[in-house]
Amino acid sequence: MPAAWLWIPITVWAAFAQTLRNAAQRHLTGALGLLGATLVRFLYGLPFAVAWLWAVQAVTKLPLPMPEPAFWVWVLIAGISQIGATALLLRVMAERNFALGVAYSKTELIQVAVFAFAFLGDRVSVGTGLAIACGTLGVLLLSPADRARPLRTLLTGLVSRTALLGLASGAGFALAAVGYRGAALALHAEFLMAGAYTLVAAQLVQTILLGGWLLLRNFDVLWRVLRAWRASLFAGFMGAAASAGWFTAMAIEPVAHVRTLGLVELLFSYVVSRRVFRERLSRIELSGIALLTLGLVVVTLAR
Repeated sequence: MPAAWLWIPITVWAAFAQTLRNAAQRHLTGALGLLGATLVRFLYGLPFAVAWLWAVQAVTKLPLPMPEPAFWVWVLIAGISQIGATALLLRVMAERNFALGVAYSKTELIQVAVFAFAFLGDRVSVGTGLAIACGTLGVLLLSPADRARPLRTLLTGLVSRTALLGLASGAGFALAAVGYRGAALALHAEFLMAGAYTLVAAQLVQTILLGGWLLLRNFDVLWRVLRAWRASLFAGFMGAAASAGWFTAMAIEPVAHVRTLGLVELLFSYVVSRRVFRERLSRIELSGIALLTLGLVVVTLAR
């Protein structure tokens, strides 16, 4: 398979690994809290990220990159944006009308395309734009803020505080994705090495940032994270595996394509869940699945 098309299976793998990581993190949330479970993916993922970088170097025989200041600027922007977006999403969930805010946070795909064009010059073709629109609308229909009037609720609630928090959260996640692609491109390295090196740098920075915050503000949570190392290793491994996939794919392909195809995670999880519980799908949900599937097909074909 040509390198230009490798981003497709790599992205599907990243989405699959992220599904397993999310399940493992949810299992740890009760014991460690939200911030503790979040730290697990960085702290316990770091050794696996280093091991992946070592493996890439051993197989490819490529030297380690010598990053310029621009690389670290991108990594810091991405790391801080990701942590901030997570905090905003948690704030949204504490609001009375959290479903509306969460729905607006799913505009990440559109914001990714805008930020990638503004900061990296990644252009969006007509096909990619269609895929983004279908994917976004499909996600919103699968988890509407109001099942009776999903689109009307989104439009009328645009200026609410909850909606603005949701949009800000989506912007943070979008900026993080663009930042990681910017960091990988700034290395001017082969895509496997660029993805692996960016992964180690990102995991290290986020471990320091979030770990330092907990050390100063809530040492008890940090101590519980350290004591739960056995239960946390799987979440850390799958988190590193997912991030390795995302970063490698974004070193090859524009971030808007990668994040749109990454919605396959939601489609897979949603369909499996429905089959397990044998629940009937509503017309809105069927429409959402159809649009999401169309978006995934279009983005893999749009070049």
